Amino acid sequence: MKTLLPLLLLVATPAFAADPAPATPTSSEAWAQKMLDPTQNAAAFKDPQAFMAWANAMANPATSAAVAQMGMDPATYVRLLGAMMNPATMRNYMQFIDPAIAMKWLGAGLDPRMYGAMAGMAANPAMYGNWMQAPVNPRMWSPAMQMMNPNMYMNWMQAPVSPAAVNTMMTPLNPNTYMNWMSTGADPRTYGSWGQMMNMPAMPNMAPALDPAMLMRLLQSMPMPAMPAQ
Repeated sequence: MKTLLPLLLLVATPAFAADPAPATPTSSEAWAQKMLDPTQNAAAFKDPQAFMAWANAMANPATSAAVAQMGMDPATYVRLLGAMMNPATMRNYMQFIDPAIAMKWLGAGLDPRMYGAMAGMAANPAMYGNWMQAPVNPRMWSPAMQMMNPNMYMNWMQAPVSPAAVNTMMTPLNPNTYMNWMSTGADPRTYGSWGQMMNMPAMPNMAPALDPAMLMRLLQSMPMPAMPAQ
């Protein structure tokens, strides 16, 4: 009975707490920052509802202008490089092997509400009006105007010696970086529902056998073979 109790608890309760859903950006700049962040930019393709919000943002020319504006800033690439060395990037993309994601998209493909939402977005006159006004919108011309700003070239020249860039380049020399990657690789949450198979049931009777102090006492109690006299 004691052996079956952990197994019953494993089946009755989830193996781990689900990660909280990322907040939906409320501005074009926030959308651009999320799209250029490899630790969370795949969230739009894990959930059909999040994909619809992402598609609405991409249908707004202000989002394209914000992405282009961030592309002119060298700090964007420093953050991108640092995020690529972040174990959260591994978790962000490894969760695509979760079969629950495929089931969500299968259900969305059979849901007429998703097709209705896509048709409504395509038939929205405001979307076409925004794109027609984009050529005369100063916000769309701002990235091109940055090329005539001398400060932009000064920022690019100073970027390799900026504190943020130096700290990012020193990241591979930090042993904690590799320990964090190993911890993320061993974390069941990295693999979605597949990670439940990595959670072994805790056996109360096995705990004393894994106690180092208990093992040392066991070794001390074992008879030692007599050494031959010299």
